[in-house]
Amino acid sequence: MPSEPKEIVRRGYDAVSERYRADDDEPPAYTAWLADLRAWLPPVASVLDLGCGCGVPVSRTLADLGHDVVGVDISAVQVERARRLVPAARFIQADAASLSFAPGSFDAIVCLYMLIHLPHGEQEALIRNLGTWLKPDGVLLATVGARAWTGEEEDWLGGGERMWWSHPGAQTYRRWLTSAGLIIERDEFVPEGSGGHQMLMARSG
Repeated sequence: MPSEPKEIVRRGYDAVSERYRADDDEPPAYTAWLADLRAWLPPVASVLDLGCGCGVPVSRTLADLGHDVVGVDISAVQVERARRLVPAARFIQADAASLSFAPGSFDAIVCLYMLIHLPHGEQEALIRNLGTWLKPDGVLLATVGARAWTGEEEDWLGGGERMWWSHPGAQTYRRWLTSAGLIIERDEFVPEGSGGHQMLMARSG
């Protein structure tokens, strides 16, 4: 897979950062997922927010609770906003597929609507890495594509740039998580338009 799809994603989020998420946005689904995640965390947890966007609401919510948060996003505009909006967290502009962390670095990893912007092979490899980066009994909170689909949208959200997605379907993600040594604790369909995503919460063995 050429690098072009990820360049489409980077340019797309650079173009629509504020259209995609306002500084004070708190989507109800995120609020519920983060409340569930908090029950799994120690009082001071190390958390990786992959695809952190502008840091709202995930990184900000967790940092406000006193957790040690590292956010990663491919978009320079998103990371610049995150550093301004969530000064208590640390943010890195990077391709998630190229990241390297020591085994057992994190109590939790949050990966919402991010895996679906990578080629399938890189998604599977990253999920294997996530299983390694989690501490024992660490937790992964992820949203993935519920059905198999690959495609683009022109002028995404009116920002003048394209967007690209690709996902192999929920059953494949379940298999990848299990192969990475993760135990799925919650598995819920999240409706969206005529389709939807799958919310998966899994813990390391």
